[in-house]
Amino acid sequence: MKLDVITLTGGKAGEIELNEDLFGLEPRADILHRVVRWQRAKAQAGTHSVLGKSDVSYSTKKIYRQKGTGGARHGSRKAPIFRHGGVYKGPTPRSHAHDLPKKFRALGLKHALSAKAKAGELMILDVATMAEAKSAQLARAAKELGWKRVLVIDGAAVDANFALAARNIDGIDVLPTIGANVYDILKRDQLVITKAGVEALEARLK
Repeated sequence: MKLDVITLTGGKAGEIELNEDLFGLEPRADILHRVVRWQRAKAQAGTHSVLGKSDVSYSTKKIYRQKGTGGARHGSRKAPIFRHGGVYKGPTPRSHAHDLPKKFRALGLKHALSAKAKAGELMILDVATMAEAKSAQLARAAKELGWKRVLVIDGAAVDANFALAARNIDGIDVLPTIGANVYDILKRDQLVITKAGVEALEARLK
């Protein structure tokens, strides 16, 4: 498939032939869902914690005699059924990450790129560079290009001035090719990839 290459000023800089194996697949929601779940599970802190019976600070003295009270037998007030007692099998710090094959993760990225291409939300940018790190200048260019919630994927490295200018603009995020991922691509309204980014993605996912 072919797409026009644009510049930051809104002009055209020719055409580019996109690899059908990366941008021409029929997007599958089940593949995208699995990869997004893997990403979000890996990012989850897992620091939730509660105090168990052995953790709460309370007397361990037997609260009343074993027999003759007409009530149930009880020992320590640390038991979960009492107020201020420990929690039974509560959450403890753990990792929520699970395994997902590397090839499947790469397939998910291909489907995410294809989903944006099929929806008409993919733009190819000539270069993402700026002479000065001016947020106002980039904001004007983004408005003229119709960028709202956009992710810009550059090549192996991101231009420092462009990254600094984009950092102060709500709705514009910039990543190098190595940082391209399914979740960030899908949650933006538009995906912008530089020509260098396309070449690097093809090399990464070939």
